[in-house]
Amino acid sequence: MLAYLFWHRPQGGVDAGEYEAAQRDFHARLESPSACFAVAEPPFGGGPAYEDWYLVDGWAALGELNAAAVDARNRPGHDRAAALAGDGWGGIYALVRGAATIPDAVRWLEKPRGRPLDFVLADLGEEAVVWQRQLVLGPAPELCLAAAGPPRRRVA
Repeated sequence: MLAYLFWHRPQGGVDAGEYEAAQRDFHARLESPSACFAVAEPPFGGGPAYEDWYLVDGWAALGELNAAAVDARNRPGHDRAAALAGDGWGGIYALVRGAATIPDAVRWLEKPRGRPLDFVLADLGEEAVVWQRQLVLGPAPELCLAAAGPPRRRVA
């Protein structure tokens, strides 16, 4: 299971309500599990942003999602959301352990350089749901853990 994560911000001057409505419309049209969260800041900092999650069954399915996002059915919603967006960054994460669901709350970690993943996973405990970065499309931490705590505000 892979998760494509996309962090983004609206262009300056774009109304937050309009931006979030465009996100809801786009996500509602997709035929794969997805969500958009408003976050205080992405894991690499820089202030308020949005964090999208798209779950796919593998690399081939990621390509299918990419094509579907701009097909005839989805292009109007995609283009509306894209026209309002400013900055954007992405990363692809693989599920290492746990349930393949979009987490409502997360904790971001960097794996200590030189420390094998098996040891890091042992330190986190058997119950931890862990996603590991596979491909970087901008700044992105190595590990994402589903976390206990207050859920993030889900926009879509």
